[in-house]
Amino acid sequence: MLDLLGNLERTQVCGELRAQDAGKQVVLMGWVNRRRDHGNLIFLDLRDRFGITQIVLDRDLTPDGHAKGEAIRPEYVVAAIGKVRLRDALAINPKMPTGEIEIEASQILILNDARLAPFSPAEEAIANEEVRLKYRFLDLRRAEMQRNFFVRHRITLAIRQSLSDQGFLEIETPILNKSTPEGARDFLVPSRIHPGEFYALPQSPQIFKQILMISGFDRYFQIARCFRDEDLRADRQLEFTQVDLEMSFPQQDKVFAVVEKFMVAGFAAAGVTLPAPFPRITYDEAMRNFGSDKPDLRLPGLTDVRPAFSDDVLATLQMDPALPVVAFRIPKVGELSRKEREDNHPLFDQKKGAKFVDDFKRLSKGFPEVAAKVRELAGADEADFVILVAGDPAHHIQASDTKFPGRLSEREINVYLAAGNFRNELAKKYAARHGAFEVTDKAVHEADAGSDKVIDGAEAFKPIWVTDFPMFELDGATGQWVPAHHPFTAPFDADMANLVSDPASVRANCYDLAMNGLEMGSGSIRIHRKDVQQQIFASLGISDEDARSRFGFFLDALEYGTPPHGGIALGLDRIAMLLAGAPSLREVIAFPKTAKAVDVMVDAPTPATEQQLRELHLRVALKS
Repeated sequence: MLDLLGNLERTQVCGELRAQDAGKQVVLMGWVNRRRDHGNLIFLDLRDRFGITQIVLDRDLTPDGHAKGEAIRPEYVVAAIGKVRLRDALAINPKMPTGEIEIEASQILILNDARLAPFSPAEEAIANEEVRLKYRFLDLRRAEMQRNFFVRHRITLAIRQSLSDQGFLEIETPILNKSTPEGARDFLVPSRIHPGEFYALPQSPQIFKQILMISGFDRYFQIARCFRDEDLRADRQLEFTQVDLEMSFPQQDKVFAVVEKFMVAGFAAAGVTLPAPFPRITYDEAMRNFGSDKPDLRLPGLTDVRPAFSDDVLATLQMDPALPVVAFRIPKVGELSRKEREDNHPLFDQKKGAKFVDDFKRLSKGFPEVAAKVRELAGADEADFVILVAGDPAHHIQASDTKFPGRLSEREINVYLAAGNFRNELAKKYAARHGAFEVTDKAVHEADAGSDKVIDGAEAFKPIWVTDFPMFELDGATGQWVPAHHPFTAPFDADMANLVSDPASVRANCYDLAMNGLEMGSGSIRIHRKDVQQQIFASLGISDEDARSRFGFFLDALEYGTPPHGGIALGLDRIAMLLAGAPSLREVIAFPKTAKAVDVMVDAPTPATEQQLRELHLRVALKS
């Protein structure tokens, strides 16, 4: 028989009481984390989101309470009424904040019972993620998950306050929107009132935040919900949250300063210092040094080792002398067996027109001077695993050889990308050997959000701005130059004259913030002139008529005194994931989708009923 709560109210939460509270009469409520029956004494670990407190049911002091304790099981919801007392010296638990005290219960109320769960929230690790997501309401009770969302809350609060202090207004933009080209598929919402017509869920608030600048708000931000219909991975979900901002009359430096300030505040809220200003690197430099536009600075980068090779040696090794020859090293891995190396080969991207050499022992036998020079240039010692990557002259790829002074061609970029991707994959695979990521794991483990303790994050978290991206990229299928970014990104002023005549030379006035191998955010200075915007639409293959149909309202707005403006959007989920030390976004999103884009808890998506389809004037036609 369950008890009624009546007018009873809790006086404290479960993680609150300490030794100085001894003698207090208290009421605690929560879930039973564990139960231990010692005959005349039954011990209950009572849990809520604030912590755990031990409850003692003594048969001599409260026979009714002890009898109820015999029936209580884990995850029952109970109220404990009693007195705080100090534990015996030998019973003190130094690992628990409340480990010096316990509650001598005079009364226990069973407010609700619980079925036997497929796993216990008291467990620290649960292997089957599908079961965790199916019973997410239980999974979210676990201390680790409660901590993740506390950290996320603290970060969000600090970012919001920082932007407010910097003069930004928080303004909401529509969820039911019009489809715009953002690089992924839209989620469409059929209209009941307008048969055959659809809203689109926003991939970002892009056009609306630009219109807010035209409207004179000067500085806008939003903790924005965004939706993209794309394949899922560890750092991507169908619906996600952005720290979205826009400002009028900015230069890149101003946007960077705003972001650095709120990032420092957000990290501090999670108990971690983040030194600012962040370093900067151009896109071409990022490719040359790391083979990635989201470089992970915790590991050694790429090294140009072309000087170690004569043309004859390159010809013997069948490496293209016109393309880069680079080396990278994974520290402390050493030489691998043939079997180990072969297991790594599928990690190399064969589609980039590049090839690799990972048998350094064999290279040393055939070309000892070359191998020694490569090791010297790469700064590798004998314990490092060294890999060479170069262009493959036998592999033709759809990329441009167009090159400008100081700039990389697309074919060169492809070689660097192949090397950078291989570096990242091997770094993840051999993380336990090289140990470069342990400093981050240690900082996350030691950080204590909400306390006065602050961990130095300078070595654990490595932010970097990447700038000067190419404005266009070659479409291999059509041979045409097409915009590489969303169509509202402005080119650099100095490159404007080449938009039509020489698109390969044009740089985009955009920028990314990367950290520890993740893209944290992307932004740009926007196009604020109608003539330039129409030019970019034309280069996208959007006709004047189509542009008028899809963006007429925006093109019209551009004619009414649009100020220069720019902004950025950072993934709040990714910031929280890094600071929680989580392996995927699913650990910091309350109700995420699986890798197959399914919510297994609520069983979504599901078919619509015939009545719903009729109301929306829709008919479903499935392929056989």
